[in-house]
Amino acid sequence: MLRTIYKNGTIYTFNSLNPIVQAVVIENGRFIDMGTSADMVLHWGSQAQIIDLEGKTATPGLIDSHLHLSIMADSFINLDFVGITTKQGMLKKIQEKANQLKPGEWIVGSSWDENLFTDGGIPTITELDYVAPANPLFLTRTCLHATLVNSRALEVIGYHPDISVPEGGTIVLDEITKQPTGLFLESAANLVRQYIPERSYDDWKKAMRQTMQFAMSKGLTSVHTNDPLYLGGLEKTWNLFNELLNGEQLGLRSNLLINHEFLPNLKEAGMYTGYGNETLQIGAVKIFADGAFGRRTALLTEPYSDAPGHYGDAMYDQEQLYEIVKGARDLDMPIAVHTIGDQALENVLDVLDKFPAAAYRDRLIHAQVLREELIPRLKAPSRIADIQPRFLASDFPWVQERLGEKRIKLSYAWKTLMDAGVICAGGSDAPVEPVDPILGIHAAVTRKKPGETHGGYVPEQKLSMVEAFRLFTELGAYPTNEETVKGTIARGKFADMTVYSSNPFEMADPDELLSMNIDMTIIGGEIKYRSLS
Repeated sequence: MLRTIYKNGTIYTFNSLNPIVQAVVIENGRFIDMGTSADMVLHWGSQAQIIDLEGKTATPGLIDSHLHLSIMADSFINLDFVGITTKQGMLKKIQEKANQLKPGEWIVGSSWDENLFTDGGIPTITELDYVAPANPLFLTRTCLHATLVNSRALEVIGYHPDISVPEGGTIVLDEITKQPTGLFLESAANLVRQYIPERSYDDWKKAMRQTMQFAMSKGLTSVHTNDPLYLGGLEKTWNLFNELLNGEQLGLRSNLLINHEFLPNLKEAGMYTGYGNETLQIGAVKIFADGAFGRRTALLTEPYSDAPGHYGDAMYDQEQLYEIVKGARDLDMPIAVHTIGDQALENVLDVLDKFPAAAYRDRLIHAQVLREELIPRLKAPSRIADIQPRFLASDFPWVQERLGEKRIKLSYAWKTLMDAGVICAGGSDAPVEPVDPILGIHAAVTRKKPGETHGGYVPEQKLSMVEAFRLFTELGAYPTNEETVKGTIARGKFADMTVYSSNPFEMADPDELLSMNIDMTIIGGEIKYRSLS
């Protein structure tokens, strides 16, 4: 029986019985004791492996409640526009890639954001055709709700003015010429995606392995990830994760959100929420109720302040949404619904109220615009507000124009939710936002983006450092009903910890978080990542 003692640390347990300890004892992947270094070594030190934390600070292992590992993997295979702050920089990167390829080969990329461009807006189809005249393009915006294509891609799909567009999708046309601008919104991207050649299984496996290792380097010990649409189905998704996590023992605990389109596959495979083991499990059924603020597709009760008469888009009408939720409930599975706008949130709550709670909690993902009367409906113990604090750093200040002064007070309103007793869990929605949970914690505490010097956007919604860390530790266990086995450091729980280069709870200025590094990521008592510095 392998026993390990981590000693000489400042370990914040988020467990009221032993809030701060110096040492923890681990056997068979779980905590069995904790206390002072001297006591733990005295009682348990015989035949134990002893690891010195050298005074470093540790917390329960960090958890990301919502991201997309498969789309993150794109950055290890395709073009990645993260950090590109000019349109010309984006176009140059496309042209360089095109020069490396044969005519007809696809150029796939992700994470462009025109709000960061200092030299103009979204590239036109003419500009895209100039830099990649012979290669079809498929370039996904950072929000995942908009895609850019060029004329070569339009040729591949056989575009014509009467082409059938999937429900909830839009092909944006030039107001004068009535020709495509190259911008496809929401599900319209599926018209193009189906023509992109599938990557080999080995390519995916290599990229997913790198992605999981990268996530652990950011301190993450558990993730809730949504991938089947991107990876090519339920079976392939499960097999990839199973081979990497249970086969190769990479370590990153993964809960798989399964898109509702694959409900028949779940039933046929005999899979259900909780299917799997402590490392890999099937999670909730993923549904999209609306879009995002960037393209004004998030569904609002009142019109956008900067687009009178425009309310956003519902992905499904109420009858369709009911049938999707019913399909999940027929398998006794919870739902995880993308709801950014307040009308989308209300629509989903109206449908949920028609069903008894499932064995696992339903989650309302994002919940970025609230109304007072919706908050008590979120407070049910069977419901989770699955929030992404880092969205604030990307969306402000421009989102204030979208929503107006009145609505912004109850938007990105995490303090209001937590004070009301709503169970909240923190995520990144990576690659929409960086996977680094410390950036999410920084946004929750400061209500501003790195480098800004003001007092924070809607500062009354700031969280304390402890509250922000709880979002990514203790509360991150609730969406998967795992609060009895992880999220805090306590006897019998999984021995997952994140170790930091400095103590975030003693920082005079929360901006010091930005220079704090991950020293170790420990999963099941094993060091899965260790900083070389």
